[in-house]
Amino acid sequence: MKSLPNWRRTLSVALLLPLAACSTLVPPTTSTTPTPSASTAAERRLAEDIEVAGRLSLRYQGTQREEAVHGSFTWMQTPSQTRITLLSPLGQTIALIEASPQGASLSQAGQPVRRAADVDALTAQTLGWPLPVSGLREWLQGIALTSSGQRFIATPQDSEVTTQDGWRIRYANWQPDTVSPQARPRRIDLVRNTQQAGEVSIRIAIDTWQEH
Repeated sequence: MKSLPNWRRTLSVALLLPLAACSTLVPPTTSTTPTPSASTAAERRLAEDIEVAGRLSLRYQGTQREEAVHGSFTWMQTPSQTRITLLSPLGQTIALIEASPQGASLSQAGQPVRRAADVDALTAQTLGWPLPVSGLREWLQGIALTSSGQRFIATPQDSEVTTQDGWRIRYANWQPDTVSPQARPRRIDLVRNTQQAGEVSIRIAIDTWQEH
């Protein structure tokens, strides 16, 4: 088998943890967690200029065995650009991803910058597992297009959807928004079967959110 490039060795050392770590990513919902009403759906709007920080855990099929990844991220989104930084548990930058209508780039320490027209294809090819950046621009805010192309707005009463590109999304937890009447997702679970990495499961916990 070919030796792994430097970033893969870094990823394996810095991010691989027992799969059980995924279960501790976010404390379970308690009775004190705010429960948005069904009217949230009618009130929800897409924020175009945001900064988000949080944690993610991921499970996928590696070259020879199932792999588990754990780390954190920052997400900066404007109407024309998305910028994501993936961090190890120790705060080291693993990858910097940028996407715009002109194309996408992915940077890693000690490696040449990789570019492609499609950000989702670029992340899958470089990281070895898919990160649906283009979809997450709306999914992080509880909005998606269903497999039939209908607009879906998540609520606690209607919190699961399968998207046009095959991701199964479950909004597992919510938190109030301090500047608007709508609640925002606190934890998002994503699952998809892929040819490249088998069944991929991503859990995202949102810790901070700022709208500009």
